[in-house]
Amino acid sequence: MKTRSFLPAAALWLAASSVMAAAPDSAKPAASKPATSTRSCHLPGVTDALRCVTMDVPLDHANPQAGSLTLHVTVAPAHRANTRNDPLFILAGGPGQAGSEVVQMLTLAFNRVRATRDIVFIDQRGTGRSGKLDCKSKPEHELMSEAQLDAELRACIAATRAPFGAYTTDAAARDTELVRRALGYGAVNVWGGSYGTRLGQAYARLYPASVRTLVLDGVAAPDQVIPAAGRDAQATLDKMFEQCAKDAGCKEAFPNLRAEFDALAAKLEAGAIKLSLSNPRTAKPVEVNMTAARFYGTIHNILYSPADARRLPFLIHNAAQGRWQPFVARQNLASDFGLEGNVAILLQLAVVCAEDVPRLTPELRKSDDTQVTRLLTDRFPAMCKAMNVPAVAARAPTPIDAPALLLSGALDPITPPHRAATAAKYMPRAQHVVVANAGHGVSQLGCAPRLLRAFLDKPQARLDAACLNEIPAPTFQLGSAGPQP
Repeated sequence: MKTRSFLPAAALWLAASSVMAAAPDSAKPAASKPATSTRSCHLPGVTDALRCVTMDVPLDHANPQAGSLTLHVTVAPAHRANTRNDPLFILAGGPGQAGSEVVQMLTLAFNRVRATRDIVFIDQRGTGRSGKLDCKSKPEHELMSEAQLDAELRACIAATRAPFGAYTTDAAARDTELVRRALGYGAVNVWGGSYGTRLGQAYARLYPASVRTLVLDGVAAPDQVIPAAGRDAQATLDKMFEQCAKDAGCKEAFPNLRAEFDALAAKLEAGAIKLSLSNPRTAKPVEVNMTAARFYGTIHNILYSPADARRLPFLIHNAAQGRWQPFVARQNLASDFGLEGNVAILLQLAVVCAEDVPRLTPELRKSDDTQVTRLLTDRFPAMCKAMNVPAVAARAPTPIDAPALLLSGALDPITPPHRAATAAKYMPRAQHVVVANAGHGVSQLGCAPRLLRAFLDKPQARLDAACLNEIPAPTFQLGSAGPQP
């Protein structure tokens, strides 16, 4: 989840966890084809016309008479006439991100696939244009303490009348099947990114006959618990320190980097630091409370992208010298570009509190106890108590027979390659590709768009992904001018 309003950036997962899926024999679709309403539309990030589709789905699939909610779907028609009837369904991350909010991936990752296939972006229930469950972001949230932010969040939860227990991964998977049937497609290809890999696996297990192939980018393991992200994040942070120490320029510019980080962390854990500085947005004087949670949250957020992570030594060193402006400017980056409002915070909590926190045992918390995510993990139980959603029982994962392409970045702090390797144990027809210089998200990098098309065209063939090794490692930022050439 990514929002400055209530949770630090460490809460941003855009990742996945274990699959909570009912047995396939309980997943029979409704007898009738859902009715749809379609119009031509334009969405931010895409220049050509798209088709926006709305349809009603049951609020409770086990009790269709208990009400309904309206689902939004965006269809990018294939470029060529006489297209195939096996489109690519896009399941976004979060949980809490909507398909309509990642349509820019049409040009970044899916343009080659779109030549012959429709691309279908689904706004999961409770996200985007499908009844977004969110809390309003206010400018004053940046100056609040964690206790004040938690109070704001509890008030938002109390004021929301949505039945949070209806917003599960299982329900979203069943919605996906209704979308497929309503649009008249045969078996579909499914691309899931981050949390979308959890949803994609759930859908493939519920409706195996409806899934032609799976492409999972930033893959969740069946035993993964969303708040338990510490060891993977710490490993990526340690790797960044090691790479800086091996880089001549970085080592010379920041010879005491790890010690500076440890000193900053110790100081912040002892209490918030009140900063008086020029607002990076307006240049006007402003006072900012830098807390340990905000510090770690920004660090965790930066680690998602290797290019961004190569700025960390510069940011940490300057903060250690008392120059916090660059760090605060980076902390504000998501809100400055309108990104943090994308994730539906209450939908995310509904999913995590029902499906993950019940499995966050004391033993797991102890084994995953690292400074980068500890403060956020400690806050989840109280937030989930306010959500008051029933726990979803975890079920043992069953095999997925569809051909699958699993993509991992070696520098991913949240779903690193070992998570995909665990998931692949239940996918006998899976190919796993690890990209050395990638972080959280591979599909838009280098030759990956071409490989996606090649895999979808011939999913039985062995994919030659050697071209992904050509993606270079980013250079470190050593000064205010930016990364080295």
